[in-house]
Amino acid sequence: MIRWTEKCHENVQARDIRLQLANNQQTSMPVYLDNNATTQPAPEVVAEMNRFLTECYGNPSSVHRLGQQARQAMDEARSQLARLVGCSDSELMFAGGGTEAVNTAIRFFYNSRQPRQRIITSTVEHSATRELIHQLGEEGAQIVEIGVNQEGLLDLDALQRALDDQTALVALMWANNETGVIFPIERVAQLCRQHHVPLHVDGTQVVGKLPVDVKAAGVDAMTFAPHKFHGPKGLGVLYMRRGVRLKPLIIGGPQERQRRGGTENVPAIVGAGVAARLAAQHLPDMAQVADLRDELEQRILQTIPQTSVNGSTAHRLPNTTNIAFHALEADAIVVSLSEQGICVSAGAACSSGSLEPSHVLKAMQLDPVVAHGGIRFSLSRHTTRQDIETCLAVLPGVIQRLRDVLPLG
Repeated sequence: MIRWTEKCHENVQARDIRLQLANNQQTSMPVYLDNNATTQPAPEVVAEMNRFLTECYGNPSSVHRLGQQARQAMDEARSQLARLVGCSDSELMFAGGGTEAVNTAIRFFYNSRQPRQRIITSTVEHSATRELIHQLGEEGAQIVEIGVNQEGLLDLDALQRALDDQTALVALMWANNETGVIFPIERVAQLCRQHHVPLHVDGTQVVGKLPVDVKAAGVDAMTFAPHKFHGPKGLGVLYMRRGVRLKPLIIGGPQERQRRGGTENVPAIVGAGVAARLAAQHLPDMAQVADLRDELEQRILQTIPQTSVNGSTAHRLPNTTNIAFHALEADAIVVSLSEQGICVSAGAACSSGSLEPSHVLKAMQLDPVVAHGGIRFSLSRHTTRQDIETCLAVLPGVIQRLRDVLPLG
């Protein structure tokens, strides 16, 4: 009895120590406002992934019980993701990341549409699309880049003029990763159908933040990445409409209905399925995220001089604002905020570290004094009002100190 009591007392002490450490860790956690770069995996996602790493680790191509358990879980995850974007299970293919999925779709459409050589895209695409298309241009493709106005909105008239019988495909993003500006994809799809041109859409920033129905939108292909809506990294998803016989980019096995060789990343896939289920449940919460975003944006504009919003405020994602701090360098702001425990981004995460303004803000033809200081704040359903208050408490002092030491000119 004494030993049991002593053991219980030790357990209570251990519990108190663990709680204290957890509280200390929680208070030191950064304010994370860079959710367009990636999101924190949901606890349910992590738990399910861990189960398939430690217990249900079978190869889904194996016929024994452990393998078929993995296969069944993977099929269920595919169904959950299909429901999130409005397609059938068989129209989804898993890839090693969003970039691989983009490469698979664009290369397939371009190669299968020969001798057509024209690829139409925009001036503000993510590097996954932009760099691939530039490479195809070096290989002989004719590239047409459709511009945007100062609000980041697509020039639909220019797109309509560019479409012709020599167009192999159109590749556009649904929403911009830096400004959150949304393109009218349904209208783009109508124009493409008139010319019998396939449309690939990068839906990475839209899925999980807004209701998506690829059938209603009329797109031929769409790619997205679950790590943008609290799922795991290292997994991309490609929707290809029924009737298109996709040729694999990755050769080496019959997996994914012979559309991508290689053993599937089952833990990531089941985690993505859980993330899709949670995202569907929490889509109504994005209205509250938009309210927090608006409050952050308005109070920054009210309290910090020489600031402005980059991009349309009428046609954008509910979680994103891109704010220009005039006459400052964005990277200096990002580093200074990081030292204060605030995580934001200067443009896209893939292009950080450059002293040049982002290609998106340049394409919007903003004054360089404005474009150089563009900072992206991107929220998620995990963002709290305290996060916003902490950012607003820190940000004015950071901007003032930078302006004191880095005056205009």
